[in-house]
Amino acid sequence: MNCSVNNGGRGEREHEQTVLRRSVEVEPILVPQQLTIDENLLVDPKLLFIGSKIGEGAHGKVYEGRYHDRIVAIKVLHRGSTSEERAALESRFAREVNMMSRVKHENLVKFIGACKDPLMVIVTELLPGMSLRKYLMSIRPNPLELHVAIKFALDIAHAMECLHANGIIHRDLKPVGACGGLYSTVTLRQGEKKHYNNKVDVYSFGIVLWELLTNRMPFEGMSNLQAAYAAAFKQERPRLPEDISPDLAFIIQSCWVEDPNLRPTFSQIIRMLNSFLFKLSPPSPPIPDTDTNEAAASNGTMSELSVRTRGKFAFLRQLFNAKRTKNSQ
Repeated sequence: MNCSVNNGGRGEREHEQTVLRRSVEVEPILVPQQLTIDENLLVDPKLLFIGSKIGEGAHGKVYEGRYHDRIVAIKVLHRGSTSEERAALESRFAREVNMMSRVKHENLVKFIGACKDPLMVIVTELLPGMSLRKYLMSIRPNPLELHVAIKFALDIAHAMECLHANGIIHRDLKPVGACGGLYSTVTLRQGEKKHYNNKVDVYSFGIVLWELLTNRMPFEGMSNLQAAYAAAFKQERPRLPEDISPDLAFIIQSCWVEDPNLRPTFSQIIRMLNSFLFKLSPPSPPIPDTDTNEAAASNGTMSELSVRTRGKFAFLRQLFNAKRTKNSQ
């Protein structure tokens, strides 16, 4: 999957999406700063038709609408009540538009354009399908099929790898978006000097992967505040299923280990998930003799990667083994 940065144009394409298309919408919260928007990114507000409201957040409302002949999502941002607040929101808007127009990935919702007047508006593609969380709830208590859960997780990890490569921290990763637009309501921070780093997303991904595998809500019976306190100050984590694969257990536990510096990157997570998915795949047909050398080289690369991964996380494996030994005593 490619993660590209485009410095110009709106990159529109046909609105032909399947229900299983996985995407992440980008909605950054950013530092106030005077920025300009490339005129090529602006759309004519007279061509926008706003329909029913489909969402609302702290910074604006989202509507289903139409631009030219395609169905789109139209986010109308708040202007602010004071001059200082308006300046900050306008700067946030400009940075968000510039960032969304640059960062492109097949698992990220596509940016179409923006308007500055009379309202601050961001237009993106609108993907069909119910939310992942609603779908999970509809099949409870049954879990997702294992290979389906892993493929969902891989789609998310690829999108997050792209965001991190562009210096963007998600900070609100959870299954609330559409199956056609996975994780479509997100909070991003870019360029702020805070005590956290992008490994906060890795922790969240571990929780999401646990939820995909178990089809249960993490920290059931707790309020959001209680769950946050339990995780941050008591180091509590959702209980892993007894029958979970040791490989998947390791991936999840490495994501939510207490020290953020010990958590893997999304590139490493992708390699580990692909390795696990490879084990689930049916046996490949016999390889012709002419391809033997190429196959051997490929297997050698995979073995080398596996060795590097085991070495990278040897400390974590020892840590988890020690905890299991202690708990069994």
